[in-house]
Amino acid sequence: MANSMKEDFVSPTYVPARTRGHIPGLVEYLQKIGSRLNESNTRYDINNKTNETDKLALLAIKSKISHDPTQILKSWNNSIHFCNWPGVTCAHLHQRVITLNLASNGLIGTLSPYISNLTFLRGLNIELNDFRGEIPPEIGNLFRLRDLNLTNNSFSGEIPGNLSGCSSLVLLRLGWNKLTGDLPPQIGELRNLERFQVHYNNLSGMIPESFGNLSSVKSFSFASNNFQGNIPVGLGNLKSLVFLGLGLNRFSGIIPPEIFNLSSLVTFSVPYNRLEGTFPADFGFNLPNLQVLNAGHNLLTGSLPASLSNASNLVEFDITGSLFTGKISIDFGGLPNLWWLILASNPLGSDLEFFDSLTNCRNLKVLDLSDCEFGGSLPYSFANLSTNLLSLRLGNNEISGDISVGIENLINLTEVQLQKNKFTGNIPAVLGNVSKLQLLDMSENELLGRIPPELSKLRRLYLLHLNKNHLNGNIPLSFGDFQYLQDLDLSENNLSGEIPKSLMSLSSLTLSLNLAENRLSGFLPSEVGRLRNLEYLDVSENRLSGEIPVSLGSCSTLERLDMAGNSFNGHIPSSFSTLRGLEYLNLSRNNLSGQIPGFFQTMSFKNLNLSFNQFEGNLPSEGIFRNASAFSVTGNNNLCGGIPDLRLPYCQTNEGENGHGLELMIPLLSGLLALVLIMSLVIIRRLTKTKTEIFVSSPSEMRMFSRITYDSLYKATNGFSSAYLIGAGSFGTVYKAVLESGRKIVAVKFGKLASWLSERTKLERRFEDFRRSTKTKHCD
Repeated sequence: MANSMKEDFVSPTYVPARTRGHIPGLVEYLQKIGSRLNESNTRYDINNKTNETDKLALLAIKSKISHDPTQILKSWNNSIHFCNWPGVTCAHLHQRVITLNLASNGLIGTLSPYISNLTFLRGLNIELNDFRGEIPPEIGNLFRLRDLNLTNNSFSGEIPGNLSGCSSLVLLRLGWNKLTGDLPPQIGELRNLERFQVHYNNLSGMIPESFGNLSSVKSFSFASNNFQGNIPVGLGNLKSLVFLGLGLNRFSGIIPPEIFNLSSLVTFSVPYNRLEGTFPADFGFNLPNLQVLNAGHNLLTGSLPASLSNASNLVEFDITGSLFTGKISIDFGGLPNLWWLILASNPLGSDLEFFDSLTNCRNLKVLDLSDCEFGGSLPYSFANLSTNLLSLRLGNNEISGDISVGIENLINLTEVQLQKNKFTGNIPAVLGNVSKLQLLDMSENELLGRIPPELSKLRRLYLLHLNKNHLNGNIPLSFGDFQYLQDLDLSENNLSGEIPKSLMSLSSLTLSLNLAENRLSGFLPSEVGRLRNLEYLDVSENRLSGEIPVSLGSCSTLERLDMAGNSFNGHIPSSFSTLRGLEYLNLSRNNLSGQIPGFFQTMSFKNLNLSFNQFEGNLPSEGIFRNASAFSVTGNNNLCGGIPDLRLPYCQTNEGENGHGLELMIPLLSGLLALVLIMSLVIIRRLTKTKTEIFVSSPSEMRMFSRITYDSLYKATNGFSSAYLIGAGSFGTVYKAVLESGRKIVAVKFGKLASWLSERTKLERRFEDFRRSTKTKHCD
């Protein structure tokens, strides 16, 4: 009888179907009794029978792991009890596995379907590994499971719909995988679910309406998938919802007004969608707990509601890249916790009066008002912004006036972006006292005067852009003191003098050094070779002269090099052959000479401009020189050869290699021909003594032609032309001869003389053709 009772209550939640719902409280009563029996009276039975199933399930899970870099599974063997295996937690009484935690161990493999045999499992955490394949649908049999965490793996395929069998699930985290397909509507049956995360997958389709039934849910994270359609109105019924993340999808339509009435909402994030409509005028009153509002990169319009002033807990407010308009009427003084304010890329188009209220936001750290069509000048309250401010972005507006209105008070600034405005006056030297500054961009303004040497005190600076202003004077020598500067752009100003050697010794420069379109003069310092990690160098459109430094070949990471529009002379250094990563090279409009290096044919150029120099000789025809649209050699009048598309004059191959050989060949061939002619004369003289037969019709005619000379026969056959040939064979050759001014026609037979003469004539003609062609090449 005891054993029978034990079997009946192995599952503490089991209740016979015929009794369910008929006796109030029966289910709860039997569950309590069953739980006590399982944890005490049946301990012997479970240890000796059912817990062996857990051990075999764990070994099956281990067998599917192909890589275990931390060796966490090494001790999963018979040497110790499985409840003591790393990552395994068992209940103290019945020794059944209740949690399995293998997180952050770099495991590679698949998840065994035998996981479903761990029937007492409450928590499964394998995040931050590399599990692959599909999520085993057998997990749906784990009705006690409360926490399923598969985050940060490589699971693929669809989410199993029978996960709804995990009726106790509270946390379901599947983010950062490769899951595809639609969300199964059965998930809406998990009435205990509080957190559902599927962010950063490849899921698609619409959010099922059934998700509006998850009344216990507090956190929904659907970000970075391919979901589309409208945001379900039912989500506005989830009164416990605290976090709603829908960003980086394809949601369209309006945001359901019901969502703006969720007083529990703390985070509402919907950036990078296609949402339309406006913010309700009163939603700042209805969301008293709101801390994060991110609605950027949508199609939202209208003005920003003044009621946002009442969202006193707001910490982050981001509407970047939308279509909001109108004057900003928010009183930011009511948002004392605000630290992240990004209104960038909205046509707000007003002045900066709201800065006065921003001074009350003493926790403000990021302020981005770039590309908003703001005008006017910086208000005096600018100097009273929070000293905690780290990032100030006002770029691409129409702000004018002086920038030295207390900017030095913002002592913790790490980033200042003022580019593309209408600022005037001098660069304030006091900027050098903002010692934590790392990025300073004041390009494309109307700034005047000299560059203050004090800027070099910004030892943490990694980017400095002052290009497209009206700055003059020399580049400060102290710029060589920068320690972390990676990107320097001083182009399109009126800077003069020489390039400081100390600047060219700045080994920290790795991204870009742009000094183009100034009035810099002198030589390019040989110290430029110390910029070994630089990717982009531009000194074009200046007044630099002298030879290109050989040391430039040490800048082995260069991808772009522009030296156009200067007065550089001499040859292209052979050290350029070491610039194997160079893709864009512009040496046009200089005074460079010599031959274009042959090694250019083997380099990885995408664009090469050598036009308007004094290069000469043979133009290479391989590599980039095969593509006439990828390079230019216009204005080099002494070049020849190259591909036919260029229509350059034909020229001999490289003089240094083949020219002297050709010059020696001509006299040798001439001597050889002379020798052939002498031998020919000797042979002709001998052959003229050999038998020549003239066929005549009478003895009188025979006497008449007995003394005909060779020259007469030569003329009579027009140089033994083939037109006079009658026949040829082993007997010799017979020609028709016209004698005595055409009055007599006779047949003349020769032995091998005519054949030899014909070959000699051909040889003479070939030599004459060769002589003429070599003379033409030499002249070209």
